[in-house]
Amino acid sequence: MTKILYVEDNEDNVYMLSRRLKRKGFDIVIAVDGEQGVEMASSEKPDLILMDLSLPKMDGWTATKHIKGNDELKSIPIIALSAHAMEEHKKRALESGCNDYDTKPVDIDRLLSKISKQLGTNDD
Repeated sequence: MTKILYVEDNEDNVYMLSRRLKRKGFDIVIAVDGEQGVEMASSEKPDLILMDLSLPKMDGWTATKHIKGNDELKSIPIIALSAHAMEEHKKRALESGCNDYDTKPVDIDRLLSKISKQLGTNDD
């Protein structure tokens, strides 16, 4: 089963998206801040990370840099999720090491397509 680490501090977002992804057959583990996200990337070795950018303790940009700076973790694809739809946020996320970017509220079909692309699967 494909394991996704979802780094998100908003309980409503965690509840909604994790349920939808579990129904699609993914194993979901949750981190509630950037520091925990970095720790869990190392301990859980997920297949993919969904990274909120506005996080407590350590923001998603910094957490991504830490993960991508670790030789054991740098190959894990990271999709940034943000309510900030401005091009500068997307650019900053990609410069931080994210492999892709998606906006909130999440369009589940669009996100599943991005997840499939990052994992090298074609479920379409």
